[in-house]
Amino acid sequence: MFIIGERINGMFKDIGQAIRDMDPRPVQEWARKQDAAGARYLDINTGPAAKDQVKVMRWLVEVTQEASDSPLALDSTNYDAIEAGLEICKRPAMINSVPAEWPKMERVFGLAQKYNSAVIGLAMNEQGIPKDADARVALAMELVACADSYGIPMEDLYIDPLVLPCNVGQDHGPEVMLTLRQIKLLADPSPRTVVGLSNISQGTKSRELINRTFAVMGISNGLDAAICDACDNELVEAIASARIIMNLDIYCDSYVDVYRKQK
Repeated sequence: MFIIGERINGMFKDIGQAIRDMDPRPVQEWARKQDAAGARYLDINTGPAAKDQVKVMRWLVEVTQEASDSPLALDSTNYDAIEAGLEICKRPAMINSVPAEWPKMERVFGLAQKYNSAVIGLAMNEQGIPKDADARVALAMELVACADSYGIPMEDLYIDPLVLPCNVGQDHGPEVMLTLRQIKLLADPSPRTVVGLSNISQGTKSRELINRTFAVMGISNGLDAAICDACDNELVEAIASARIIMNLDIYCDSYVDVYRKQK
């Protein structure tokens, strides 16, 4: 499992203020920190307060790329803003995200085809997030079918089964784990999987512990990537250890450092 660093997001107070002031320093500081911690992608999210999503996305992409060579995950429901960012990405990016709704899938997979981008697809539609694994997998299959029709390689499609906070949707946890396993059966080669890791702990008192535990359990069920706090050292250590135990990386005494350098 690799990390998509979550921290360049307008919902965080310091990044929100940086956007309002057009101050690149906090953005670039977090880009460098997440790079050093081992993030493979940097998620770029304008946040809900940005009035001009297109302008802000372009600015965030520009200033982030001044500080980092990592590929970017462009995170918005505004697809004009996504395209504005894709136009200036120096490396193939990731589009975050699209639900299993055909007009939106057609727009996003068209962008992915044009800009050679990976895509995060959400196992939800107009009716919301399903409760059980079977319904999630059915929506994942729609994402697979649409991606295939646009010639998107399955290794560039990341299905997010959608995690709910365990304090309000505790019965969803096992369904998410089952969905992760079943997604691997949808195609050959199979699509990849991703979660927004911090969603599992929203509103709880032991957020870091719950995040780490969920990450390790996810890896054992086939999780390929997570949008999370790359600077949480204990989380990174748990991920690296789980990869060793699952025989995904070769053991050495400095395996945590090796994991961080696998970018």
